[in-house]
Amino acid sequence: MSGKHLILTRMIGIFSQAVAIILGTFVLEDAATLLAAMQVSSGALALPVALGSLYVGIVLGDIGLYGLGRASATQGWAQRLVPKRRQDLAHDWARRRVVGLVLVSRFIPGLRLPTYTTLGFLRAGLVRFALAAFLATARWTTGLFFVCLKLGVIMTHYLGIWRWAGLGVFLIVLILVGRFATRLYNKREHADGD
Repeated sequence: MSGKHLILTRMIGIFSQAVAIILGTFVLEDAATLLAAMQVSSGALALPVALGSLYVGIVLGDIGLYGLGRASATQGWAQRLVPKRRQDLAHDWARRRVVGLVLVSRFIPGLRLPTYTTLGFLRAGLVRFALAAFLATARWTTGLFFVCLKLGVIMTHYLGIWRWAGLGVFLIVLILVGRFATRLYNKREHADGD
C-alpha cells in the first residue's frame, strides 16, 4: 500500500467519523457527545475531530430550529396566531435578549426547541443567534464531553470490554435525568402560572 493511499484512507476514515458524529447530534446530542468521548478515550478518535464535529453538528441543528421558526413566520396560519403588533413588540424584546435566551435554554432541558423556533419566528437576528448558539454549545458540550471522557477512561480501565454496557447505563441515566429535569421545570412553571 502506497503512502498516498494510506493518507487518503486515513482522511476518509476521519471524514466518516466526523460525519457520523455530526449526524448523531441531530438524533440525540448528549448521546453523540458521550459516544464521541468514549471513542476518544479508547484512542479510536482524535480529540479535535470529536469536539469540532460535535460543535458543527449541534450548532447546525440549533440553526435548523431557528430556520424552522423563521419559515413558519411566513405562513398565514402562524401569522394569525400572533398579531403583527405583538410580533413587532416581541421582536424588539427578543432581539435585545437573544444571547441570554440562547445561553439559558442550552442549559435547561426542554427549552431549546421552543426558544430557538420562537427566536426564528420573531426574526431575532441570525448572526447573533448563531454566535450565541456557538458560545452555549462550546460551554455545555465541552463540559459534558470532558466528563464523559474521564468516565470513558475509568470505564475502559475497570470494565474493559464491558465498558459499552456501562456506557448504555450512563446514557439511560443521562436521558432520564434530562426528562426528570424537564418535568420538574414544567411542574414548577405550571404551579407558578396558577
